[in-house]
Amino acid sequence: MKKSFFVIPLSFMTHIMIINITLYVFTPITYLNIFSVLYFNLSWFFITYSLDFYPTARRESFTTSLKIFFKLYILFGLVYFTSFAFLKPYPYAWQYLLLVYMIICALLMAFRIVFYWTRNLIRSKEYVHTRTVVIGRDKNLKKIRRIFDIPKYGYRYMGYFDNSKSKSPTYLGTIENSYDYIFKNNVEEVYCLASRLSKDEIKHLMNIADNSLKKIKIIPDNKELFSRAMSIELYDTVPVLNLRASPLDMEYSNLIKRAFDIIFSLLVMVLILSWLIPIIYVLMKIDSKGPLFFKQKRHGVNKNTFWCYKFRSMTKSDDSDTKMATKNDMRVTKLGRILRKTSIDELPQFFNVLKGDMSIVGPRPHMEVHTKKYETSVEKYLVRHFLKPGITGLAQVKGYRGEIIHKSDIVNRVRYDIFYMEKWSVLFDIYIIIRTVTNIFFNDKKAY
Repeated sequence: MKKSFFVIPLSFMTHIMIINITLYVFTPITYLNIFSVLYFNLSWFFITYSLDFYPTARRESFTTSLKIFFKLYILFGLVYFTSFAFLKPYPYAWQYLLLVYMIICALLMAFRIVFYWTRNLIRSKEYVHTRTVVIGRDKNLKKIRRIFDIPKYGYRYMGYFDNSKSKSPTYLGTIENSYDYIFKNNVEEVYCLASRLSKDEIKHLMNIADNSLKKIKIIPDNKELFSRAMSIELYDTVPVLNLRASPLDMEYSNLIKRAFDIIFSLLVMVLILSWLIPIIYVLMKIDSKGPLFFKQKRHGVNKNTFWCYKFRSMTKSDDSDTKMATKNDMRVTKLGRILRKTSIDELPQFFNVLKGDMSIVGPRPHMEVHTKKYETSVEKYLVRHFLKPGITGLAQVKGYRGEIIHKSDIVNRVRYDIFYMEKWSVLFDIYIIIRTVTNIFFNDKKAY
């Protein structure tokens, strides 16, 4: 058995010590009272617990949870600075408090670096390796073998058993031979490939493991259906493989995203659209005939149809609902060219966001006629319709926007949209919004 029982408590106590000692040394006036001590320590506990910051997975590395680490920085930073709002007059300047918090972050990061360096060093020693065998052989064996061969994970791969004999140096015998081998060689973890084992064989291995302090893990037979977002869910005692999981499947994630959309949209309307709409209205009346807004039916989440609003940038035409804008399009007005170049024409879609038809960040909505075309000609195209469409998206900031000339243009859009769905986070949305703004001012290519 691994001597890792105290790793999480040790990490937690070290983090608590770093925070408390730093605050005591640099901000003793605000720290030396029972309220502050309880406030900072309980806040750290609840934030780390909610983020599952102290994982038990053996394959956890310095980089795998770095994203969660920065989330922790942000959340605890909010807690830290909020505490000083209750203290008047302020005993320290905000610049000094920011410096203190940066010291805390630096010390936490330093401990993290030392922790993983030490752990990897210890795991590189032969005596701490987890002795592992695999029962069964299929295409998954090579993939899981690659994990076992990474020294920092601390596995010692002994070999595999299968009823199909092999000359491989790691072949140890038939499945029946594995029962004695597990005991005689002090095997600690047994991985069973469900595709190569019968129900009775799996049950027998489970009985062996349960009665001998051996860990047994089943690799399900998923018929080689893999995806980055694949996860296993339990329906009572039935494992169900979810091949298209997304953080937005969680109800609280949708609430957070919706709250962000509403707050951001209201700010844009009050601070920008309130004065911009009258100006564009006057300029548009001078430039060309037609209404201020252009509306068009687009497909949204689950292919539901909604009216998508934009500032009108073209003259009225019969093919506006079927023909996509092209380079040097004669339908685009003089003012429209400026609106499209700066993406100002998209700003009325914040009304769509408030209505709930769209989100600020998500896959761009396409015309109905284009959805019908691409859903049959582009693989996985409809996956993007699991999400609300967005005013901007990952595909757009990566350069895939505007006219679709080559099939690779739409294929790459879909690829980025699916990646966004699988990796969504509030920070990811903020990153895309910032990239959108910088692209408009520095390298936007949508000039038609």
